[in-house]
Amino acid sequence: MLVLGIESSCDETGVALYDTATGLLAHTLHSQISLHAEYGGVVPELASRDHIRRVVPLTEACLAEAGKTLADLDAIAYTEGPGLGGALLVGASFANGLAYALGIPVISVHHLEGHLLSPMLADPQPAFPFVALLVSGGHTQLMAVRGVGQYDTLGETLDDAAGEAFDKTAKLLGLPYPGGALLSQLAEQGDPRRFTLPRPMLRSGDFEMSFSGLKTAVLTLVRQQEALSPTGQLDDRTRADICRAFQEAIVEVLVTKSLAALKHTGMARLVVAGGVGANRQLRAALDAAALKRQFEVFYPPLSLCTDNGAMIACAGAARLTEARPAGSFCARPRWALGSLPPVVSAT
Repeated sequence: MLVLGIESSCDETGVALYDTATGLLAHTLHSQISLHAEYGGVVPELASRDHIRRVVPLTEACLAEAGKTLADLDAIAYTEGPGLGGALLVGASFANGLAYALGIPVISVHHLEGHLLSPMLADPQPAFPFVALLVSGGHTQLMAVRGVGQYDTLGETLDDAAGEAFDKTAKLLGLPYPGGALLSQLAEQGDPRRFTLPRPMLRSGDFEMSFSGLKTAVLTLVRQQEALSPTGQLDDRTRADICRAFQEAIVEVLVTKSLAALKHTGMARLVVAGGVGANRQLRAALDAAALKRQFEVFYPPLSLCTDNGAMIACAGAARLTEARPAGSFCARPRWALGSLPPVVSAT
């Protein structure tokens, strides 16, 4: 079965082709970073309009890359939520309109399930069950995953997501939008011994997290260092050292909570998904812990950590039994991952 995946939940338009027999055939992606950079953040109306401009040419390019035509498609999967309402409607209406014209079914996909299953696109693939650390710009959650649709939330952030904390902290440090990735790059040049920042809820005894206070601690540190500077501004070295201290704190919390979740569930596999899963320090810390504690850790390919159509096509293929006729659709800006039903076998 050949599944076309459409992702348009925020500021990336992604299209991909996934074959249930051979895997991912092709994927195309357009990022709106340059569009929103002028405003310092995502502007929903501009995001929606750009999705409209991009989705058709990206679909054509994806089909051409795979050597396929519209007539080869068996189903179309699209992100129904969560995300920006207008952006979701672009993908939903395009997917349903195209499927209706072709006489093939559609599959609505939960955006976070797409991320959760994205390591299935890597080699080797994780086997169920596993603990999932879903860590992105909008979500930070630990989940026990026993199968497709069998998700138990162990804990999550009580305020800012890890990726959100990265971006907001980068803005405090005067880094250009989107600053999270640049903060990580500067952190690699920083001295981990110069500054120490708090590790919120590190010893809370549960799997909940909080990163808003860490952001405030950075602001306090920045003001202190600016007051000590002859110029009243941070020099490059101090900025890099603060970035390193911030990243050290985030990584320690995520790793400690993940290890505790593995021990609590008795599982021996950890899956890391979402944009922050591309962070090199986080990967290095988890790899070291896996070697020491004898568990397996899996990541999606680096190119598929952020939002993309490949993860939607893959998740759609996993839910083919839920395919329905095109024509009736909606967008869900809010949609709890735990509300998804388990996949029912087609037999």
